[in-house]
Amino acid sequence: MKSQEIRQKFLNFFEEKGHLIVPSAPIVLKDDPTLMFNNSGMAQFKEYFLGNATPKSKRIADTQKCLRVSGKHNDLEDVGFDTYHHTMFEMLGNWSFGDYFKKEAIAWAWEFLTEVLKLEKDRLYVSVFEGNPAENVPFDQEAFDLWKQYVAEDRIILGNKKDNFWEMGDQGPCGPCSEIHIDLRTDAERAAVSGFSLVNADHPQVVEIWNNVFMEFNRKADGSLEKLPAQHVDTGMGFERLCMAMQGVTSNYDTDVFTPLIRKVEEITGLKYTDNTVKDITEQQNKTNIAIRVIVDHVRAVAFAIADGQLPSNNGAGYVIRRILRRAIRYGFTFLGTKEPFIYQLVEVLAVQMGAFFPEIVAQKTLVENVIKEEEASFLRTLEQGLHLLDQVIEKTNGKVVDGAKAFELYDTFGFPIDLTALILREKGFELDEKGFEVAMNKQKTRSRAASEVSTDDWTILISGNVEQFVGYDQLENQVKITRYRKVDSKKDGQLFQLVLDATPFYPEGGGQVGDCGLIVSANEAIQVIDTKKENNLILHIVRELPANVEGTFTAKVDVDARQQSMANHSATHLLHQALRTILGTHVEQKGSLVSPTHLRFDFSHFAKVTEEELQQVEDFVNSRIHEQLPLIERRSIPFNQAVAEGAMALFGEKYGDEVRAIRFGESMELCGGTHVQNTADIWQFKIVSEGAVAAGIRRIEAITNKAARAFYADQENTLKELKAVLKNPQDTLKAVVALQDENAKLKKQVEQLLKEKAKNLKGELKGQIQLINEVSFLAVEVDLDANGAKDLAYELGSELTNLYVVFGSNANDKPMLTCYVSKEIVEVKGLNAGQIVRELGKYIQGGGGGQAFFATAGGKNPAGMKEAISHAIDYLK
Repeated sequence: MKSQEIRQKFLNFFEEKGHLIVPSAPIVLKDDPTLMFNNSGMAQFKEYFLGNATPKSKRIADTQKCLRVSGKHNDLEDVGFDTYHHTMFEMLGNWSFGDYFKKEAIAWAWEFLTEVLKLEKDRLYVSVFEGNPAENVPFDQEAFDLWKQYVAEDRIILGNKKDNFWEMGDQGPCGPCSEIHIDLRTDAERAAVSGFSLVNADHPQVVEIWNNVFMEFNRKADGSLEKLPAQHVDTGMGFERLCMAMQGVTSNYDTDVFTPLIRKVEEITGLKYTDNTVKDITEQQNKTNIAIRVIVDHVRAVAFAIADGQLPSNNGAGYVIRRILRRAIRYGFTFLGTKEPFIYQLVEVLAVQMGAFFPEIVAQKTLVENVIKEEEASFLRTLEQGLHLLDQVIEKTNGKVVDGAKAFELYDTFGFPIDLTALILREKGFELDEKGFEVAMNKQKTRSRAASEVSTDDWTILISGNVEQFVGYDQLENQVKITRYRKVDSKKDGQLFQLVLDATPFYPEGGGQVGDCGLIVSANEAIQVIDTKKENNLILHIVRELPANVEGTFTAKVDVDARQQSMANHSATHLLHQALRTILGTHVEQKGSLVSPTHLRFDFSHFAKVTEEELQQVEDFVNSRIHEQLPLIERRSIPFNQAVAEGAMALFGEKYGDEVRAIRFGESMELCGGTHVQNTADIWQFKIVSEGAVAAGIRRIEAITNKAARAFYADQENTLKELKAVLKNPQDTLKAVVALQDENAKLKKQVEQLLKEKAKNLKGELKGQIQLINEVSFLAVEVDLDANGAKDLAYELGSELTNLYVVFGSNANDKPMLTCYVSKEIVEVKGLNAGQIVRELGKYIQGGGGGQAFFATAGGKNPAGMKEAISHAIDYLK
């Protein structure tokens, strides 16, 4: 059975059981600061388990894109070495939110596996939670008794907390679980060794395929458990492992989920992959197999992350995506011999395979290909540079053990992989000081962990059952009560508190717009709100101190000026998006944004530099919409499908509900939860201040509006006034500047000619000062020339004399400079290297530099050290 059919059968089965089928949430999370990626099927439903929101249906089923590469659930280093771990994987799931519980979940799981998919019952084992007296969680007798209806007791395993108590993280919803495992070994192997003993023992053919989590508890900050308001079912079935079982193979990579990608890698590299049934493979073939598994796994994670809006970068989620991609590139470089970008070519295969269920990979295919290709090219250059740097480290190594701290510097500063360093060292007969590397790595981790460490207390509930409201679209001041609060200790920000209000005017950070700041005021005090954020379905007001009476009534006041500036910038962002699609083409899509009170930043897909003429057209387009005084047309509760049908822009990577908020200014219509001006006239003026590339196929425009634009034009006017004053108030300022530039160019030419004549005269004088030392014509003197003059003079002497070694010191504009020339015929014979010489002599002028073996320069900060530098030039001939 093909993978697409397996996926569809699962969704059809649970739809018949009364489940609403929902699409996968984006792989990158945006409203949950406790998670970077969706690492399980339940992540997008967390707010329902906590009781912070009401699901659209009490029964839901889906297939969720998941990513496990960091934190508690981290499978990255296993990927490729075994046949069943992955970075990105699909989790087929069925969910009950306070509806059915263990009886139905267990019955339907068994029905689907054995009656719909026809898996052999005697290959299946189940596990139930053995209990944990320390936390007062009993043995799951109910699940045990239910399973006895379907399997013999000797196929029911009692699992401990590690295996049969599921937790998403250190805090949050959790509960006992019941897993289903399948034994895929041959009949002879099963007869020899019972599958019972191999469950949860990391056997590649005895694997978990389905986990039924009975969500009953909430893990609190102090580690204790409390009962959730209702009982829920959270199930997850590993799609790739299920396909392995259904397709009669012994590796996930031998299923049709991965084989088309593997065939493409074979086609590109000319190498062959051997499936899991081949025995006694060579060491080299095993390395090839591992590398191909790494690549076909990792390209899925990277491609879907980019399609969902997360570009590779140097921090946060972007850093993780870059790290995954670089691991794939490194394995191709090291074990497949790929020296040119090629992984991007797999995206086409991925789009064909998965586009029917995940349309984002088709819609974003060109962008994904371009970003991956550019990242590949960049990292391959890094690898080439790293090889050169590693050679330098080896040259300076005494003995055969390379300093671990030096290896860590290559890894940390230049991104050169440590395992590649170790491999190259072994090939060259050296060893890596692994302990030294680990020490340096742990020091960095400790610094990083300390800088980002945050501990969060449990909520103190003041008003239970209260449904929080956001009223900030209509008012910036409101009477409020605090419904809950908690303390947060951060190494970075110190002690903070998070407050939740019953009806808040504060807009929480989201959709690119920064959170509001302002005050929470009572008769006796005013507490400053320094930021507002959203966590799942709660709006968090960040304060440095609690009010004296947290149960009192307060007035919440948003900083009106900051909000109005943000609104102007947000509305201008919509107009900018419309302008770019009108002028550059409808391929332009938003790929990120920042809307703050001071400026706006807009990232968009486009594969060429935006010309000055196009930028001016974009700016003019936006300002025309501003001057048309277009009113805001806001529809707060419109069906998603209707809004899109009417032309509203929906962004890939965003999670939308059945009903959405649509914002229209004239022909610009977008789905947006942000705050906006009532009329485009309130934006006043739009001014682009920069445009540039941020990634392959991604451009960035930064712009200002309203007060910032006024200040910009006022500054420009003052600059023009000052310029006129300097130029003696000419009638035509531009003509005066051009004339000044022309005059300056003429004077420069005259100066250059004078310097050349000076150097020519100086050349004759210096010839007489040349000494013959060890068959080398040597000259080291200070000259009154700039850097170009010293270079020209050195080359002229070199063209007339053989075996020449020259060091010039110059000090133009109080900037000491050393220039070194070595005739090519003596570079190898005498071992002189101009680059090395200037690096060492440069220390005397508190500087450094480099260049080629025959010519190099070094700049410095200490003119007083020049004489000593010149005096030591002769040392290289002794």
